[in-house]
Amino acid sequence: MEEQQVNPQPATARPAQARYRQVSIGHPEVEVTQSQGIVHIRTLEPLADRPARLLDRLLHWADVRGQQTFIAARDAQGQWQHVSYAQMLADVRAIAQSLLGYGLSAERPLALLSGNDIEHLKIALGAMYAGVPYCPVSPAYSLLSQDFAKLRHVCEVLQPGLVFVSDSAPYQKAIDAVLAADVPVISVRGEVAGRVGIRFASLLEQPGGAEADAAFAATGPDSIAKFLFTSGSTKLPKAVITTQRMLCANQQMLLQTFPVFGEEPPVLVDWLPWNHTFGGSHNLGIVLYNGGTFYLDNGKPTAQGFAETLRNLKEISPTAYLTVPKGWEELVNALEKDAELRERFFARMKLFFFAAAGLSQSIWDRLDRVAEQHCGERIRMMAGLGMTEASPSCTFTTGPLSQAGYIGLPAPGCEVRLVPVDGKLEGRFRGPHIMPGYWRSAQQTAEAFDEQGFYCSGDALKLADPTDPQLGLMFDGRIAEDFKLSSGVFVSVGPLRNRAVLEGSPYVQDIVVTAPDRECLGALVFPRLHECRQLAGLDASASDAQVLASPAVRQWFAAWLRRLNKDASGNASRLEWVALLAEAPSIDRGEITDKGSINQRAVLQWRASLVEALYRGEDASILRAEALLPGTPA
Repeated sequence: MEEQQVNPQPATARPAQARYRQVSIGHPEVEVTQSQGIVHIRTLEPLADRPARLLDRLLHWADVRGQQTFIAARDAQGQWQHVSYAQMLADVRAIAQSLLGYGLSAERPLALLSGNDIEHLKIALGAMYAGVPYCPVSPAYSLLSQDFAKLRHVCEVLQPGLVFVSDSAPYQKAIDAVLAADVPVISVRGEVAGRVGIRFASLLEQPGGAEADAAFAATGPDSIAKFLFTSGSTKLPKAVITTQRMLCANQQMLLQTFPVFGEEPPVLVDWLPWNHTFGGSHNLGIVLYNGGTFYLDNGKPTAQGFAETLRNLKEISPTAYLTVPKGWEELVNALEKDAELRERFFARMKLFFFAAAGLSQSIWDRLDRVAEQHCGERIRMMAGLGMTEASPSCTFTTGPLSQAGYIGLPAPGCEVRLVPVDGKLEGRFRGPHIMPGYWRSAQQTAEAFDEQGFYCSGDALKLADPTDPQLGLMFDGRIAEDFKLSSGVFVSVGPLRNRAVLEGSPYVQDIVVTAPDRECLGALVFPRLHECRQLAGLDASASDAQVLASPAVRQWFAAWLRRLNKDASGNASRLEWVALLAEAPSIDRGEITDKGSINQRAVLQWRASLVEALYRGEDASILRAEALLPGTPA
């Protein structure tokens, strides 16, 4: 598994007497069998019937509630522009009719290089209606990368027959560097010089006709809807074949797990990128499958970008809010201060959800306090385990536990197999939501499945309580990240890393645990530089290195290291040193995805000389555990 959503919950159990806002959540009973060290888990609730194609739901809602807003986004003047279900269907049919003239297919798909906007969604659904696979590509591969290596790899795998961008100018350099001159480019604004250009508006000039409808009718559950590239956390990104069956099965799993989505049309305000499975398959799919409304948020959970999110949330009251932990950190800060925001945000909220990393206990507690003070009750926070290869959901935290690493119970239709691998139990998954394989990669596909047809995720899982399997599953790290010290002692990286990040809020973005084959553990720390700058009391004129060298920052990280080592039982769980990195992880080197997740292996590979120097004690900025014992100076 490359693109994963690992969502461990904080360690402190939620008080049993806490009052929660009423919401319909499934509680599936599971069947657990064990034989020869292998654990097999499945829910007894069957997966209900579902449509053959995701766009069957677009046709349904266009007929049932055609004038309801499907998607809304702000225009250049900041005004919301709404597209109804009926209008979306008309535009999708027109675009499908136009796309049929370009000879596209799975061998020559449509590549979308730019990010979320209404035109992106229209052309994506238009391709789906025409039976043409499309691929939303991370905009960072074109806009942030300097060598375009990942974009080049993506295009070599896909061999796109047509490319879409919103604004042509920012993508000109990347297109010139990577795409053959005969590949046409569709653009909403501007033209890409030196090649065949197609105005997006021209795709809508003629209404969709019999040819488009026939193309749609010819598609079915096995039709490829899109290719989604993994983040490339261990190797170059792989193209996950995402079929109509996968998308529909996963949405039906979500609906049976969260019946609330079917009781009231869901309203989402969402920023998550559609080139990732969480935003593009999970969240957008929830709205389309259940006839809701999607408000496109152009904000980001950063110090600079979150103002736009707050602007949107002050105007729109979502029924559920789904984001990454950093988004929850920014949001709770604002909710505590802004009564107007609280009034709008909680007005019809039913459910919270986080993914991609662990949510710190302090943030969760503060969110509960804000909700209790404003609403007199808490809002349920949900999480789970998902991956691109599963479109994406496999488990949800519908069980009774709430502790670090808890990922809950399998969704209806998902079977889980825990198989001994390298001293742990690898989580393997089977069901209609699992991919058929990786595009143009037969060897990697073969390696991804076991003899029983289960997808081998590379995630280590375990029963929360072997005597009570109904409690569900715990996340136990990534098998590929684990290693041994030179003494032969085994190091479980996942739980150590997760605890460090949770304990490090709000100043730690992520850590990379160093070794293997060393005598002791260290950690490279990617700090949240904006928050560290505030802690240091320094303005923008101070360099990042000066911020990290400030006494206030070093004292805080010294105390953090003390907390991490307080209950260490030996070398396998004790960090002897940490090093604060002023140099951000590089997307070109594969150290980070555009969603912000860190590639442990790539960081260690590209910073090997730094790690060597740190182990030799040649970096004065290092914080050592032996200097941090209670009663000694930090």
